[in-house]
Parts: sequence; C-alpha cells; structure tokens
Amino acid sequence: MNMITCECGHKNKEGTVLCEACGKPLNQNEAADGTNGSSLLNMRYDGSARRSQTYNRTWIDKIWNFFSSVKVGVWLIVLTLIASAIGTIFPQEMYIPSNVDPAAHYEDQYGILGKIYYQLGFHKLFSSWWYMVLLAMIGISIIIASIDRFVPLYKTLKHQKPKRHEQFMKKQRIFGQTEGTDIDIDLFKNQLKKQRFKIKEENGHIVAEKNRFARWGPYVNHIGLIIFLLGALLRFLPMMYTDDFIWVREGETAVVNGTDGKYYIKNKDFILDTYDEDDQRFKEALEKNGSPVPKNFQTNAVIYERTDPIVAGKEPELKEIKEAQARVNHPIKFGGYALYQASYQQDEFKSLTLKVHDKGNEDKDYGQFTVDLSEPKAEYNLDSGFKVAIEQYYPEYKMDSGEPVSKSKYPRNPAFVFKVYPPGNNSDPEVSFVGIGANIDATGENKYKLGLVNFDVRDVTGLTVRKDRTLPILALGGIIFMIGVMQGMYWNHRRIWLQPRKNGVWIAGHTNKNWFALRREITKVIDSTGITEPKDQQEMKG
Repeated sequence: MNMITCECGHKNKEGTVLCEACGKPLNQNEAADGTNGSSLLNMRYDGSARRSQTYNRTWIDKIWNFFSSVKVGVWLIVLTLIASAIGTIFPQEMYIPSNVDPAAHYEDQYGILGKIYYQLGFHKLFSSWWYMVLLAMIGISIIIASIDRFVPLYKTLKHQKPKRHEQFMKKQRIFGQTEGTDIDIDLFKNQLKKQRFKIKEENGHIVAEKNRFARWGPYVNHIGLIIFLLGALLRFLPMMYTDDFIWVREGETAVVNGTDGKYYIKNKDFILDTYDEDDQRFKEALEKNGSPVPKNFQTNAVIYERTDPIVAGKEPELKEIKEAQARVNHPIKFGGYALYQASYQQDEFKSLTLKVHDKGNEDKDYGQFTVDLSEPKAEYNLDSGFKVAIEQYYPEYKMDSGEPVSKSKYPRNPAFVFKVYPPGNNSDPEVSFVGIGANIDATGENKYKLGLVNFDVRDVTGLTVRKDRTLPILALGGIIFMIGVMQGMYWNHRRIWLQPRKNGVWIAGHTNKNWFALRREITKVIDSTGITEPKDQQEMKG
C-alpha cells in the first residue's frame, strides 16, 4: 500500500485527505475530495483514509467498494421498499383460506392481475429467495459501510492533536486572527470549561471539544438496523416464528397447526353476536350494509398438551392445560403460542340422514342411515337387507367441465355417488348421485331412490396460530435505532482550536451541523479575553 509522507514527517495511508498528525491538506487528495487551495476544508470523516478509497485491485476490494457505497445502500433500500409495496397489493398466500387452491383463488378473486400476481410468485413474496437476498444485501451494505467509515474516523478522533497546520486553521469555516499581546488565555480556558468543553493543550495550542458521542449516532442507527434485519430474517425459522391457521368445528378436538402435534384444541362452543337492527344508533348503518354486522364472535375452547410420544395411528394422550375464550384481539395464549379469532363459518353440514325408497313412491321406507360428513363410512347395511355403499364423496361439490369435483375437503355442499344393493339380488347395484338439491338417477333405470330425511349443521371457527420470538429482537433493534436518531439529531460535535502566533492568536471552529450555535458558544468563550470574534468564511463568500 502506498504511503503519503506529510511535511511534518507523519506517514499517511493512501486516500488520506488531511494529515492525521497536523491536519495539513495533502495536495494529491484535495482534488479527489473536491477541495482546492482556496476552498474550505472538507472535514467529512476528518479527512481520514477509508478502505474503499484505498484499495481497488482484487475482487474482494471491488465487492467491498460496491457495498460501502451509500448510493448502493440507498438503491437496495428503495428496491426492497418497492418489492414490499408490491407484496401488499393482494394478500399473501398465508392469509388466504387454507382450503383453496392459490392458483385458482388469485385468478377468481382478482382477475387477470391476480393470475399474473400468482404466476410471478408475488403471492409468497416475503418468503421468496430474492427478497431474502435483498434483505441480506442491505445488511451487508450497512455493515461494510459502517466499518469502512467508523474505524478511520474513530482513530482520527481518538488521537486528536491540539497543534494543527496553519492551512488547517485558515481553511476552517469559522476562522479569526487576533493581533496583540493582551489576551487572557486562562479566562478563555475557564469559559470553555463552563460551556462543558473538554480541553487538550500542547505547547500553547488548544483544542476544545464537546459532544463527540454525537458523531457515532449514524453508526448506532446502523447497529439498530442490523439487529432489526436479523430479527426479520429469523422470522423464517419455524422455531422463531409461526404463522398458521386452523379450522375447528364445534365439538371437535383438533391438533393445533404449527405446534408439531404438541398442542390440541377443542371447540366447545362458537358464539356470534350481531348488532341489534332495531337499535336506533346503528339502524341507518346496518340498513346501508344490507346484512347483519358481527358485534362479537368468539370461541370457547379447551387447550390440551400431548403427553405421549407421537406415534402414527396412535390416539394422543392429552392433558388439559387451560380453558379460555378467543375473541378478536383477545387471543388464547399457551406455550409461547397465541390463537387469534380470525374467521368463522356458520351452519356447516355435520351429517345427512337418508332413506331408501321406491323411485315412484317416497312414502315407502326401506330403512334410513346417517352419514357423518367428517368421517363417512364406506358402507351402510340396513335392517331391511339393503346395503348402500359410498362410491364418491364431494364435501364441497361443484361442476367443473361437466364433471363433479370438490372445491375443498370441508362439507359445505356435500354430494355423493351411492351404490344401492337390494336384498338378495346379485345383479349390479343401482347408482345414484345425491346432493343438496340434486338427486340423479345415473342410468335412468333405477327402481330405488335415496331421499334426504334430515340434516344436522354446526358452526366452524377459524383461528390464526401465531408464535413470535423475534419481537424482542425487533424491539431491541428499534430502540437502538431511535437512540442513534436522538444521538445524532439533538447533539452536535463541536470543536474549537486556538493557536498561538508571534503576535496574537488564531482561532478556528468546526461542527457537523448547527453552525449558529457554535458561533454563539465561541462568542461566549472569547468574551473579555481580548480575542477577536472569528468570521464565518462561508457566509462571507455568500
């Protein structure tokens, strides 16, 4: 690595703008930094050399220089924000009903835009590999940019020397010259201390400094952002974050999705309260809505924990751990999980009772049987000798291209293809298609018919299952970020240099912002000391 030797004898790394020892501008870097012999000094990073401005030979240097660029970091953030905005145009796949085909759902609900949205993979945008890469690149950019600037700046500020080159003094924005011998240096130092400046002195040269910690505000911001990004990435680990959904029917005990079979829930009762349509306070709004509006819907449930090892086909041994109610924004919490009341469905079919009768005489009854729609049997043997077998079961029946299909596995519109075996008859069974509002003789030659006698319904509750162990990490990142914001926003790093001359003194000042406050403090510390008020050289140019 090339070294630049200053006239004071100090050797500076290539890329250094101001000598680290005396502050003299190093000519060969002034042009690169945008300064020249007549301009004020660019005090960014105190002129220290950064790695990104020093090395550009190997591929590691090129990668380092790429990620250390502020422009690159800003563009990565902009691209991530644009991608995140696109991901909110339509619901992500995790928020659509679990019992639907995503490919059909997006097209059905949102038309051609939904189809394009799905085909481009935006329905799972926040878990896509390229979105993860964007987040990782932002993290890498923040880390490298911080190291690239923090280390040289830290070294420079830690080893500040009071004695500075005269060009360093003259090219500060606040600069003044005082000629004369009647200057009270002790009063000047005392008044600096009253303004809470820390003083460092060397052979009559003075540097006074306050609020240096404000310089580290942006880097504290970066630490907060890195922790926040880490928390966001950890959300893709199942042990850290779970976001699932479960439908549970009244009276049903089901395993809680996302808990690896550890927890079960029993839906004891589902309650739906709606606003009173006769209440004058809501009557107008309810009439505009055109349908009842839920006031409260809740699930009264019992939570169980499985106590035995999971064995395929073995009934679980459950221990009750709590009985509670899940309402909107009032989840049931257990074992680090929370069950949020998210949806419901009323009057889902539970069972159908049918009878066999003559095709032309519905009063004839050869026997009845009840089909449990959650666990239908394959065959039903009637006392009259008839046997009815289920050939096909469509829980949520619909016609697709002339063929019966099921939209879901839930019995919202059940239909069956039955085979009816008359007693003592070895001929082929009669085939019937039976559903809600449908009763079709498959051959047109059947002697017997299946008729609906009764049905039973029940409510179904939809619960979101969530576990989030990343919240403390996200909160920590947010708090650190805000500390950095306050650190950098409300305090300013200020420095004042005083240099003795043959006939008087030179005074210079620098701050990273709020120059008016710096000038006001200088006015206070030079009061009655005989030091002439310094000028703001930038204002003088203006």
